[in-house]
Amino acid sequence: MLLTTLYIIGITAEAMTGALAAGKRHMDWFGVMLVASATAIGGGTVRDVLLGHYPLGWVANPQYLVITCLAGLLTTVIAKWVVRFHKVFIILDAIGLIVFSIIGCRIAMDMGLPAIICIVSAVVTGIFGGLLRDLICRQQPMVLHKELYASVAFIAGGMYYGMMFLAVPEMIATISTLVVGFVARMAAVQWSWRLPVFKLEETSDEKRGKQVARN
Repeated sequence: MLLTTLYIIGITAEAMTGALAAGKRHMDWFGVMLVASATAIGGGTVRDVLLGHYPLGWVANPQYLVITCLAGLLTTVIAKWVVRFHKVFIILDAIGLIVFSIIGCRIAMDMGLPAIICIVSAVVTGIFGGLLRDLICRQQPMVLHKELYASVAFIAGGMYYGMMFLAVPEMIATISTLVVGFVARMAAVQWSWRLPVFKLEETSDEKRGKQVARN
């Protein structure tokens, strides 16, 4: 019940952030609903396809698709308020990330898959919605160059799997993972924690090649 409630809160918040991204690209209502839904339930969809877990989450529970579409459309009306309270959405996004990660790990565990696949399932569920949003909106995926995000999903998935493997009661494992994951994500945002960045400068030949292609 706790995870279900937090999941609904999470997909609603994610859908609204997706709708804002669609608005910045001047999309129509269909585009808004598409991006909102992709952001909110895209990670779970990619996970289910990769793991062969059918029916897909939103097919088995179509109310989730309805919620994301309505949240996207609502955002078109209250966009100014959503932007004004963006810090609240950072908090809700952090909660959603951990909830998605736990659910992804849990589904893989229920399928009897190895530990590493369960943790990867957590990461995929947590981050692929945002990846899809950025790809659809033709912008560099934030998860690849912003504060720790995928790493937090990895930690959350690993922690949850480890506690369940050690036979810790599920409620304790869930709450503990939520708290640790949330604190880690908010700390990353507060102090701009990120993984080392790999920078490779273009050679003069590559720059000339691009210039020729443009001409």
